[in-house]
Amino acid sequence: MIPAAAVAEAHSRLHRALEPLTDEQVRAASPLPGWTRGHVLAHVTDAGRALADLVENALRGVLIPLYDPKTHDRDAIIEATAGRTAEAHRRDLLRHSVRLEDAWARVTDWDQHVDYRDGKLSSTVFARWREVWIHAVDLDVGIGVTDWPGDFCHHAVDFLQDRLPAGLAIQAGEHRWGSGRTEVTGSVRALAAWLSGRTTGAGLAGDLPELGPWPVTGGRRPPRPARPAP
Repeated sequence: MIPAAAVAEAHSRLHRALEPLTDEQVRAASPLPGWTRGHVLAHVTDAGRALADLVENALRGVLIPLYDPKTHDRDAIIEATAGRTAEAHRRDLLRHSVRLEDAWARVTDWDQHVDYRDGKLSSTVFARWREVWIHAVDLDVGIGVTDWPGDFCHHAVDFLQDRLPAGLAIQAGEHRWGSGRTEVTGSVRALAAWLSGRTTGAGLAGDLPELGPWPVTGGRRPPRPARPAP
């Protein structure tokens, strides 16, 4: 099932959490190394813009990359827009969130080809789902891993299991990921938080290994936090 409605709810939750954010708080450091809250907001906003552009063009039968280096330098855009006011961040994030949701509402074939990740339009929905919930934790605006929906946690572990070293399996109840003997166990939420780098493994049992890189098929790996977000 394509979780477009679930992403809309994640958008709504994030927008509500950002309502009291001040300009001073925008300039404060985030858990991501070298990034302020403004950098995180700029990243989430521009990712929404890029996904909306990709989906809108796909609906017209035009294939574009998520980030065209000739017209959109992702890192430069983040640096240029990170220092905006809290209100400017809220306004642009909402604008591109609405654009993306409106574009998804017009999709009739989620298997339609796009130049992104697994080559299907559906991948844009799952990518945004991860983007919003994971970076909502990085923003430290009252949203933590305990707020992640259960179905999102399962999806996050499914997506991030490629970070596990060979020969290691993880398990939550009857659900098992990876190959080899089970070495790490815990709740799906605790596994998702650990695999996404948003905790150091709180609530997990077993020897926690060093994780591999973020899956980057057709995309770009987000920065890992220097310390776990609350």
